[in-house]
Amino acid sequence: MGKIDLVCCLTGHRNIEAELAEALKDKLLEVIEILARDHNITFRAGGAMGFDTLAALCVLDKRKEHPDSIRLTLCLPCRNQTKGWDSDSVEIYRYIKDEADEVIVLHDEYTDGCMLERNRYMVDGADVCIAFCKDKNARRGGTAYTVRYAEKQGVKLINLTNLI
Repeated sequence: MGKIDLVCCLTGHRNIEAELAEALKDKLLEVIEILARDHNITFRAGGAMGFDTLAALCVLDKRKEHPDSIRLTLCLPCRNQTKGWDSDSVEIYRYIKDEADEVIVLHDEYTDGCMLERNRYMVDGADVCIAFCKDKNARRGGTAYTVRYAEKQGVKLINLTNLI
């Protein structure tokens, strides 16, 4: 019996406490491995600093072990997303962008709402959402918004915050 195709969006906070980073990475690698065993899976990452970067790097790492069943789609809100970033973060971003199987850019320039549009794009058509979300009921923040949107769309949620 063949593997089932699956789309998984990735969302999480930009700031990850140092004491959580290693446990978060380990749990994320574990979840990716479990999903890749039975699925051909396309992961959608948003390209932001923090969790998006960590998640994309984990997907690329696991793709080396599962080259026929793991794909990375980078979903970018705008071409100038890295404006104002430090050079180390831009270098990692470029590496991820170069290694991604597909790069989708929604706007040439930053516009109001383009980040939320990117988040909805990642969720639409997804089967699973892997999140690092401390408070999905927060009134502000793209991660909480994306998690709530995913739940409204009937997307299965795996919140790593509850697993680490």
